[in-house]
Amino acid sequence: MVFTRRPAAVLTAIVAACAMAISLTACTTDANSQDTADDRTTVTSSAPGVVAMFTPSDGITLNQQTPLNKWAKLTPNLTKALTSAGFKKGDISHTTSDSLDKQSRAIQDYVVNHLSGSNTTDDAGIVISPDNITLLVAPVVEADASTRQYGDYVSQELSTADTAEGSDSTDSSDSSNSSDSSDSSTGSDSTDDSSSDASKTVGDSKNAAQAEAVDRLVSSLKLAKESGMHVVLMGNSIKGYKPDAFVKFSDAQAIGKLQAEKIVSKLELSKASKDNPKHIEVLMPYTAVDESGEASDSTFVQEAFRGIWQVLGAYYQKGVVESPSGTLNGNSTEDDWQSVAYDASKEGSTAKVLDARLAKADEHASPTRIDGIIAMNDYIASEVVTELDDLGYTGSAADINPQITISGIVGNITGKKDLSRSDVPDPIKSPEKDDSADSTDSADTQDDSTATDKTDKTKDSQWPLVTGYGAYVSNIPSIVNGKQWMTGIEDRQTLAENIAEACALLNKGQTLTSMSSVRNTEVGGKKKVPTISGPLLAVSASNLKVTLIDPGYISLADAGL
Repeated sequence: MVFTRRPAAVLTAIVAACAMAISLTACTTDANSQDTADDRTTVTSSAPGVVAMFTPSDGITLNQQTPLNKWAKLTPNLTKALTSAGFKKGDISHTTSDSLDKQSRAIQDYVVNHLSGSNTTDDAGIVISPDNITLLVAPVVEADASTRQYGDYVSQELSTADTAEGSDSTDSSDSSNSSDSSDSSTGSDSTDDSSSDASKTVGDSKNAAQAEAVDRLVSSLKLAKESGMHVVLMGNSIKGYKPDAFVKFSDAQAIGKLQAEKIVSKLELSKASKDNPKHIEVLMPYTAVDESGEASDSTFVQEAFRGIWQVLGAYYQKGVVESPSGTLNGNSTEDDWQSVAYDASKEGSTAKVLDARLAKADEHASPTRIDGIIAMNDYIASEVVTELDDLGYTGSAADINPQITISGIVGNITGKKDLSRSDVPDPIKSPEKDDSADSTDSADTQDDSTATDKTDKTKDSQWPLVTGYGAYVSNIPSIVNGKQWMTGIEDRQTLAENIAEACALLNKGQTLTSMSSVRNTEVGGKKKVPTISGPLLAVSASNLKVTLIDPGYISLADAGL
C-alpha cells in the first residue's frame, strides 16, 4: 500500500505545481511583468528592449583631413535617436573593432553570453529576452586609401568567394612554380621562387584568417536570429546572408551620380549647344596597388564612373559637352573609366594630371577654358583648388551667378539675409564662332574683335565649378568662398532616426512596412530585404547653413566664420 500511494501522491503534487504555474502565468499576463525569486523582471513586448551596436573603428584619412561621414560621428546621432525612441541609455551598447576578426569575436561573445544566461539582465535587474534585442552591425571591410577618402559609410559587400578562388589559383600556381623550380638550374630562379612562395604563404594566411572571421560572423548572426534576436546590417552587406533589415548608405555609383547631376543643373546643360559647348573634366582617383603590392580592386572607381556617365554620357554624345584633354568624347562608354582614372596614391599626382589635361597651347596663351571639374571627393578637390590657382584661374563659383557675391553667401550662412539666384547668361554661340559681325564695317569689326578677345581671355581664366564628396571640415572655408562649389554628405540625423524607429518596431515583433524610408531590395544576393535609405545631401554655399550648421554637424568656426 505504501508503494501504491506514493506515485499517487507524487502525481497530485505535480498537478498542483502545474496549476500554480498556470495561475502565476495568468498573473504575469495581467500585470505585464512579474518579480521572480531573485527580484528580476522580464522585458515584455511593451518595452523598447536592447540595442547593441558593432561598428568599425574609424579609418585614418590622409593628412588628417576628416570627412563628416565617420562612424564616430554617426553613433552619437544613433544613441540620441534611440533614447528619443524610448530606449534607456543603459540598454544601448557600442563596440568598435579595427578588424573583422575582432568584431566577429565580439559579436560571438555577446550572443553566446546572452543565450547562456551569463549576461541576461541590465542594471535594473531586467531579464532580457532575445526577441527584445536588436544587433546593429556594420561589418568591418578593408578599404584602400583612396576609398577611405569618401568616409566610412561607403557600402561594400563582404564575401569569401574571392578567398576560395584565390586559394584555387594559388594551388595551381604553387604546382606550376614547383615544376619550374625542378627544371631550373640557376640560383636566382631558386631565390625568386622562395620569395614568391613566401609572399603567397602570407597571402594565403591572410585569406584564411579573413575567411574564418567571415564564417564566425555569419554563424554568430545566424545563431542570434535563430534565438529570436534581430539583426540589422549597416552599410556593408554579407554575400549569402539575409538580415532582418539593411541600412543602405552611399555607394560609388550614387556618389558619382550626385556630382554629375549637380554639374548638369548648375551649368544648364539642357540649354547648351554644339556651337558653345561646356568644358568638363572628370578625375577618377584610385589606388592601383594595395599595401601588399598586389593590384587593387577597381570595382569602386568603375561604379563611380558608371554613375557619372549615366548622367553626362548623353551630353558628350550630343556634342554639347567636351573634355579639353580629349579623355572623353561622344564615342566613350561607361566602360571607359580607365581613360580618366589615375593612381592618386602618388604624391602630387592630382596636380600633375590636371596640369597635363589643362595644358596651354603655349606659354603666352591664356588658361584652357574649363567649366566644371568632377573631383569625386574633398581630398582631391582641395588639390584641384590649389592647382587651379597655380594655373592662373581667377574668381570663384560665385561668379557663375552674378547676383551671388561672397558677402551675400556669408550673410546667408550667418542668417542675415537670403540668397537670390538668377540664370547664368550664356550665349547660344561662343564668341569665336559667332559670325554676326561680318555685316559691320571694318572699324567696328576691329573694335568688336578687341573686345571679344578680352572677353575670351576672361572666360578662359574663369574659375570652374569644382565638386567633391565627404564634407571635409578643412574644405568648408573653400565652399564658403566659392573655390570648391559643392560637396556631399549622408543625412546622418534622418538615417539615425529611421534606424531607431526600425529597432523599436523589430523589438516589438512588428514589421517595417509602416516606415516610408523602407523598401524591399536585394542585399547580399538575398531578395526582399527591408532596406532603410535616404538621398545624399548636396552641400554648397547657398544651403550650407541649413544642411551643416543648423543640424550641428559643423560650427560657424569650422566654416571660417
